[in-house]
Amino acid sequence: MIQGISHITFIVRDLQRAALFFCEGLGAKEVYDSAKKNFSLSREKFFLLGDVWIAAMEGEPPETTSYQHVAFKVATADLHGYRVSLESLGVEFLPSRSRVKGEGESLYFYDFDNHLIELHTGTLDERLTRYNVRDPESTGHLK
Repeated sequence: MIQGISHITFIVRDLQRAALFFCEGLGAKEVYDSAKKNFSLSREKFFLLGDVWIAAMEGEPPETTSYQHVAFKVATADLHGYRVSLESLGVEFLPSRSRVKGEGESLYFYDFDNHLIELHTGTLDERLTRYNVRDPESTGHLK
């Protein structure tokens, strides 16, 4: 049975630049660098972002951007601070998409290697309730 996400891996050209992005931009903590002994397909660094394990591996990242992305949950009060940190790094932001009231706020941006990342303030339950596919009085069952 699946228990959850183990880790997320991003292929990056420059591990130092990725470390800057994750640590300075998003507040991650670097917990491993394979510079002294590589155990994987290429040199890598590991980060903890909240309690999510992020792996960055040297390689050829996506050539172009797309909407394929990973979204991290953040508090609404923290969204502006992340924008300021990421802007100071020169990160490219996307305009926020149209939203219905009550589904949360998002900040969309690309890392330095064309990976789209979203910081989102809402939850799945809030979104399903807002989209009227989940009965707010229920225990999570779809209508």
